[in-house]
Amino acid sequence: MAAQAERKETRQATYQDVLDAPPRKVAEVIAGTLHTHPRPAMLHAWASSILGGSLVNPFSLGSGGPGGWWIVFEPELHLGAEIVVPDLAGWRRETMPEYPDAAYCTIVPDWVCEVLSPSTRRLDQGEKRSLYAREGVLHLWFVDPDARTLEAFELRERQWLLLATLTDDAPVSLPPFDAITFPLYALWPEATTGAGKADDEEGSQRTREKRGEKS
Repeated sequence: MAAQAERKETRQATYQDVLDAPPRKVAEVIAGTLHTHPRPAMLHAWASSILGGSLVNPFSLGSGGPGGWWIVFEPELHLGAEIVVPDLAGWRRETMPEYPDAAYCTIVPDWVCEVLSPSTRRLDQGEKRSLYAREGVLHLWFVDPDARTLEAFELRERQWLLLATLTDDAPVSLPPFDAITFPLYALWPEATTGAGKADDEEGSQRTREKRGEKS
Protein backbone atom coordinates (compact mmCIF):
# COMPACT_ATOMS: atom_id res chain seq x y z
CA MET A 1 0.00 0.00 0.00
CA ALA A 2 1.45 3.27 -1.06
CA ALA A 3 2.25 5.69 1.69
CA GLN A 4 -0.02 8.69 1.81
CA ALA A 5 1.58 12.10 2.06
CA GLU A 6 0.52 13.98 5.14
CA ARG A 7 -1.27 17.23 4.41
CA LYS A 8 -0.13 20.07 6.61
CA GLU A 9 -3.07 22.18 7.70
CA THR A 10 -2.58 25.90 8.05
CA ARG A 11 -4.45 27.46 10.92
CA GLN A 12 -6.79 30.27 9.92
CA ALA A 13 -6.24 33.54 11.76
CA THR A 14 -9.12 34.80 13.89
CA TYR A 15 -10.18 37.87 15.84
CA GLN A 16 -8.21 36.55 18.79
CA ASP A 17 -5.02 36.96 16.73
CA VAL A 18 -5.95 40.60 16.18
CA LEU A 19 -6.48 41.05 19.91
CA ASP A 20 -3.15 39.35 20.65
CA ALA A 21 -1.18 41.46 18.15
CA PRO A 22 1.50 43.84 19.52
CA PRO A 23 -0.13 47.07 20.75
CA ARG A 24 1.84 49.32 18.38
CA LYS A 25 0.81 47.33 15.30
CA VAL A 26 -2.28 47.55 13.10
CA ALA A 27 -3.62 44.00 12.74
CA GLU A 28 -5.93 42.74 9.97
CA VAL A 29 -7.17 39.31 8.89
CA ILE A 30 -7.71 38.73 5.17
CA ALA A 31 -8.40 35.30 3.67
CA GLY A 32 -7.43 33.67 6.95
CA THR A 33 -4.00 35.34 7.11
CA LEU A 34 -2.97 37.76 9.84
CA HIS A 35 -1.32 40.93 8.53
CA THR A 36 0.40 43.34 10.92
CA HIS A 37 2.07 46.59 10.03
CA PRO A 38 3.40 49.65 11.87
CA ARG A 39 1.30 52.61 12.89
CA PRO A 40 1.20 55.30 10.15
CA ALA A 41 4.29 57.44 9.67
CA MET A 42 4.02 61.22 9.82
CA LEU A 43 3.38 61.94 6.10
CA HIS A 44 0.70 59.25 6.10
CA ALA A 45 -0.87 60.59 9.28
CA TRP A 46 -0.95 64.16 7.94
CA ALA A 47 -2.66 63.18 4.69
CA SER A 48 -5.24 61.09 6.54
CA SER A 49 -5.90 63.81 9.12
CA ILE A 50 -6.31 66.62 6.60
CA LEU A 51 -8.53 64.56 4.31
CA GLY A 52 -10.72 63.52 7.20
CA GLY A 53 -10.85 67.08 8.48
CA SER A 54 -11.89 68.33 5.04
CA LEU A 55 -14.84 65.92 5.03
CA VAL A 56 -16.04 65.78 8.64
CA ASN A 57 -17.47 69.30 8.91
CA PRO A 58 -19.45 69.38 5.64
CA PHE A 59 -20.54 65.73 5.59
CA SER A 60 -20.64 64.50 9.20
CA LEU A 61 -21.66 67.76 10.89
CA GLY A 62 -23.44 69.50 8.00
CA SER A 63 -21.34 72.65 8.39
CA GLY A 64 -20.72 74.08 4.92
CA GLY A 65 -22.06 70.95 3.28
CA PRO A 66 -25.04 68.60 3.01
CA GLY A 67 -24.31 66.40 6.04
CA GLY A 68 -25.80 62.92 6.06
CA TRP A 69 -22.62 60.91 6.64
CA TRP A 70 -20.55 59.28 9.36
CA ILE A 71 -16.85 59.88 8.53
CA VAL A 72 -14.55 57.82 10.76
CA PHE A 73 -10.77 57.51 11.19
CA GLU A 74 -9.35 53.97 11.21
CA PRO A 75 -12.52 52.02 12.06
CA GLU A 76 -12.15 48.30 12.59
CA LEU A 77 -14.43 46.55 10.10
CA HIS A 78 -15.57 42.95 10.42
CA LEU A 79 -16.83 41.97 6.98
CA GLY A 80 -17.72 38.33 7.29
CA ALA A 81 -14.53 36.53 8.31
CA GLU A 82 -12.37 39.42 7.14
CA ILE A 83 -11.09 42.08 9.55
CA VAL A 84 -9.69 45.28 8.07
CA VAL A 85 -8.79 48.75 9.30
CA PRO A 86 -8.99 51.34 6.51
CA ASP A 87 -7.48 54.76 7.09
CA LEU A 88 -10.86 56.40 6.62
CA ALA A 89 -14.37 55.12 6.01
CA GLY A 90 -17.75 56.72 5.54
CA TRP A 91 -21.33 55.57 5.88
CA ARG A 92 -24.39 57.39 4.63
CA ARG A 93 -26.91 57.83 7.45
CA GLU A 94 -29.35 55.76 5.37
CA THR A 95 -26.83 52.90 5.40
CA MET A 96 -26.07 53.20 9.12
CA PRO A 97 -28.86 55.20 10.83
CA GLU A 98 -27.35 54.86 14.31
CA TYR A 99 -23.68 55.12 15.21
CA PRO A 100 -22.59 51.84 16.82
CA ASP A 101 -21.31 51.69 20.38
CA ALA A 102 -19.02 48.72 19.80
CA ALA A 103 -15.37 47.75 19.36
CA TYR A 104 -15.89 47.23 15.63
CA CYS A 105 -18.42 47.73 12.85
CA THR A 106 -20.06 45.01 10.75
CA ILE A 107 -21.87 47.32 8.32
CA VAL A 108 -20.20 47.71 4.91
CA PRO A 109 -19.20 51.36 4.40
CA ASP A 110 -20.24 53.38 1.36
CA TRP A 111 -16.76 54.90 0.99
CA VAL A 112 -13.26 53.81 1.98
CA CYS A 113 -9.96 55.64 1.67
CA GLU A 114 -6.56 54.01 2.00
CA VAL A 115 -3.49 56.20 2.41
CA LEU A 116 -0.66 54.28 0.79
CA SER A 117 2.68 53.65 2.46
CA PRO A 118 5.58 51.29 1.65
CA SER A 119 4.42 48.76 4.27
CA THR A 120 0.77 48.69 3.18
CA ARG A 121 0.70 49.56 -0.54
CA ARG A 122 0.66 45.99 -1.86
CA LEU A 123 -2.04 44.85 0.55
CA ASP A 124 -4.18 47.97 0.07
CA GLN A 125 -4.10 47.85 -3.72
CA GLY A 126 -4.35 44.07 -3.89
CA GLU A 127 -6.32 41.96 -1.44
CA LYS A 128 -8.10 44.81 0.33
CA ARG A 129 -9.16 46.43 -2.93
CA SER A 130 -10.66 43.10 -4.06
CA LEU A 131 -12.32 42.62 -0.68
CA TYR A 132 -13.97 46.04 -0.82
CA ALA A 133 -15.40 45.27 -4.25
CA ARG A 134 -16.65 41.86 -3.16
CA GLU A 135 -18.35 43.31 -0.08
CA GLY A 136 -20.02 46.11 -2.07
CA VAL A 137 -18.17 49.25 -0.97
CA LEU A 138 -19.35 51.81 -3.53
CA HIS A 139 -16.46 54.27 -3.53
CA LEU A 140 -12.73 53.73 -2.98
CA TRP A 141 -9.98 56.36 -2.83
CA PHE A 142 -6.23 55.81 -2.76
CA VAL A 143 -4.09 58.68 -1.49
CA ASP A 144 -0.34 58.44 -2.15
CA PRO A 145 1.69 61.00 -0.14
CA ASP A 146 4.94 60.04 -1.91
CA ALA A 147 3.58 60.45 -5.45
CA ARG A 148 1.18 63.23 -4.33
CA THR A 149 -1.77 61.63 -6.06
CA LEU A 150 -5.38 60.76 -5.31
CA GLU A 151 -7.15 58.02 -7.27
CA ALA A 152 -10.94 57.76 -7.02
CA PHE A 153 -12.85 54.61 -8.02
CA GLU A 154 -16.54 53.78 -8.21
CA LEU A 155 -17.95 50.27 -8.07
CA ARG A 156 -19.78 49.29 -11.26
CA GLU A 157 -21.06 45.72 -11.62
CA ARG A 158 -18.62 44.54 -8.94
CA GLN A 159 -15.68 46.07 -10.82
CA TRP A 160 -13.73 49.21 -9.95
CA LEU A 161 -14.07 52.05 -12.46
CA LEU A 162 -11.36 54.70 -12.23
CA LEU A 163 -13.07 58.10 -12.11
CA ALA A 164 -10.02 60.34 -11.82
CA THR A 165 -6.35 60.54 -10.92
CA LEU A 166 -5.50 63.89 -9.36
CA THR A 167 -1.98 65.15 -8.76
CA ASP A 168 -0.13 67.83 -6.79
CA ASP A 169 -2.43 70.85 -6.26
CA ALA A 170 -5.49 69.84 -8.27
CA PRO A 171 -8.91 70.76 -6.84
CA VAL A 172 -10.71 67.77 -5.34
CA SER A 173 -14.43 67.45 -6.02
CA LEU A 174 -15.13 63.76 -6.51
CA PRO A 175 -17.98 61.35 -5.77
CA PRO A 176 -19.32 60.74 -3.27
CA PHE A 177 -18.13 64.09 -1.89
CA ASP A 178 -18.49 66.26 -4.99
CA ALA A 179 -20.72 68.71 -3.12
CA ILE A 180 -17.54 70.46 -1.93
CA THR A 181 -14.11 71.32 -3.33
CA PHE A 182 -10.82 71.35 -1.46
CA PRO A 183 -7.20 71.59 -2.67
CA LEU A 184 -5.25 68.36 -3.00
CA TYR A 185 -2.06 70.17 -1.95
CA ALA A 186 -3.47 70.43 1.58
CA LEU A 187 -2.64 66.72 1.96
CA TRP A 188 1.09 67.36 1.42
CA PRO A 189 2.71 69.19 4.37
CA GLU A 190 5.54 70.72 2.32
CA ALA A 191 3.04 72.22 -0.12
CA THR A 192 0.87 73.69 2.62
CA THR A 193 3.91 75.23 4.30
CA GLY A 194 4.82 76.93 1.04
CA ALA A 195 1.24 77.96 0.39
CA GLY A 196 0.88 79.29 3.90
CA LYS A 197 4.06 81.32 3.59
CA ALA A 198 2.89 82.77 0.27
CA ASP A 199 -0.50 83.63 1.76
CA ASP A 200 1.17 85.33 4.72
CA GLU A 201 3.37 87.40 2.40
CA GLU A 202 0.38 88.45 0.28
CA GLY A 203 -1.57 89.33 3.39
CA SER A 204 1.29 91.40 4.77
CA GLN A 205 1.62 93.21 1.44
CA ARG A 206 -2.09 94.09 1.43
CA THR A 207 -1.80 95.38 5.00
CA ARG A 208 1.17 97.58 4.10
CA GLU A 209 -0.69 98.96 1.08
CA LYS A 210 -3.67 99.88 3.27
CA ARG A 211 -1.33 101.70 5.64
CA GLY A 212 0.41 103.46 2.79
CA GLU A 213 3.73 101.80 3.60
CA LYS A 214 6.35 100.73 1.05
CA SER A 215 7.34 97.08 0.79
